[in-house]
Amino acid sequence: MTRLTRYVTRELLPPLVAGALLFTAILSFGYFFISSQWLRGVPLGLISQWIAYQVPDTLVKVLPMAAVLMTVVAYGRLATERELVAVQSGGIGLGQVARPAAVVAALVTLLALWLSLWVAPRANVETRGLYWDVLTGGGLSQLVGKTVDLGGNLTLALRGYDHAGRELRGVRVERWQADNPQRATVIFADTGTFENNGLHLRGYQVYTVDYAAAAQLARVPDNDPAAFREAVQAVFPSVVIPEDPASTLNLDTGLSRKQAIAQYADAIGADGEGWPELVSKLSAPGVTDSERADARLNLNRKLALPFGNLVLALAALPFALRYGRTLGVSLGIALMIAVAYYLVFFVGLTLAGALPGFPEPGVWLANVVFAVLGLRLLRRA
Repeated sequence: MTRLTRYVTRELLPPLVAGALLFTAILSFGYFFISSQWLRGVPLGLISQWIAYQVPDTLVKVLPMAAVLMTVVAYGRLATERELVAVQSGGIGLGQVARPAAVVAALVTLLALWLSLWVAPRANVETRGLYWDVLTGGGLSQLVGKTVDLGGNLTLALRGYDHAGRELRGVRVERWQADNPQRATVIFADTGTFENNGLHLRGYQVYTVDYAAAAQLARVPDNDPAAFREAVQAVFPSVVIPEDPASTLNLDTGLSRKQAIAQYADAIGADGEGWPELVSKLSAPGVTDSERADARLNLNRKLALPFGNLVLALAALPFALRYGRTLGVSLGIALMIAVAYYLVFFVGLTLAGALPGFPEPGVWLANVVFAVLGLRLLRRA
């Protein structure tokens, strides 16, 4: 039995590796082709580094297709060459022959989980930072005209950006007090820089504004200047205008520069949240209900797709036994099963988005459907 396990495993690994490399190469070329018009004059080494950063996220997406191809090609060949018939005639059941596929698929699932929850989020942030800061030269110019949430009740807005000096122009920073939503500190600065997790502002003015007190200004008598001055002082309890215009104000931010670019530079932000960030949103106090619901949905999505490797490897086995006659047919069947899985998976995500308080049934819909379908077909086989 050990010899049979090794033999079947040797049949499984080549199509798995070949499928992962093939599908990764296709998607990587697609990323390059779409963005190549903005990458003129960029050194080949930097382009290779940019593509390499995208590999972990790409692998999470293509490994289920490779798992299907692995099963269809390997067991299709065993069935075509009558090796399965010979094994069964020796008293070994199909379940024992399929065990190596389950083990390999389980290992691929663990790899995909590690990539999805720990490696890919960080690589995605590095990808966007490299693309905007180095390859295209856009930098933080993509944030001009936007109000960017940097975490910790801190928001950033700017009127312009100089890429050559990595300098922000016309900066406005707001920090609202968590215990008093009508009280905020507003900072205006002529210029500034944003590096790592620090904002460094020059030519700044700091105003603490109490909007609840501002609402009381209309009640101050017109003929009482002292009361009016006192009311204005309540509206602006603190005003800081430094005597030295060259002085610098340093602020710590929740998001780093790369994270801000990854989240806000594109119309579709990079998927930069992994296990630590998602678990923190689910358990930390002060998180809004909508943020907690999004974190729950994203965490389930990042778990469900890797487990699709195990589900699809077993669900593809009946198709391999019946239709896996040649490599071309096997590839076609693998693509058909993978496309069907992804269609059901995205339909499930749409349903999960419509049920923000309970996303699990929608997110795991594809895995449940294909697991049930695969078990029923295996019983017939």
